[in-house]
Amino acid sequence: MEYERERKRLVNSLKEYNISEKTLKAMNKVPRHLFVPSIQIAEAYVDHPLPIGYAQTISAPHMVAMMCDLLDLHEGQTILEIGAGSGYNAAVMAEIMGKKGNIYSIERLEKLAVFAQENLKNAGYSNVEILCADGSLGLPEHAPYDRICVTASAPCTPLPLIEQLKPGGIMVLPEGKRYQRLYLIKKDMKGNIIKEDRGGVIFVPLVGDHGFNMLCGDR
Repeated sequence: MEYERERKRLVNSLKEYNISEKTLKAMNKVPRHLFVPSIQIAEAYVDHPLPIGYAQTISAPHMVAMMCDLLDLHEGQTILEIGAGSGYNAAVMAEIMGKKGNIYSIERLEKLAVFAQENLKNAGYSNVEILCADGSLGLPEHAPYDRICVTASAPCTPLPLIEQLKPGGIMVLPEGKRYQRLYLIKKDMKGNIIKEDRGGVIFVPLVGDHGFNMLCGDR
């Protein structure tokens, strides 16, 4: 009951960010305390990032909510997530989409991938598949995707992710190294890309062939 009260308090505090009711309802159902290391449980429902090991973090709840709203998630969609972390962001997306949707989440760190999969299983989410791979390359075998959510900052928009986004699809990702910006990227039905700056953010770097392991215009 204590966790439920803390979760409700957190969700109520997110209303100041003009988060949609759909996303607030989903976040009120996801047990964030199951997605943080035991040493961080006391802060599970505080609105700030938390370390999850291996120099990685679980994003602040308000950032998770804002990205979910930007993605405009709907039931039955196929989603690609880059950066599984502890699995919390995927759980919120799964809650919004319902059991008919599918999420493929890529995590480059094997121990974190195992952690995320275990957390999702314990929380009861069966439609999220965690894969250990280079997320900057996307996952072509299940493309195209209705939505792509990137939870690590890239030096520029990875071309494989643009290619794997379905016409009419939406991608949200942070870009930049020292100064990061969050971008909303839409692909129209003709394949044209529209990119909107949605403000400053702080994320861990996206590491990979199309991340900070290659030179593509660090900023």
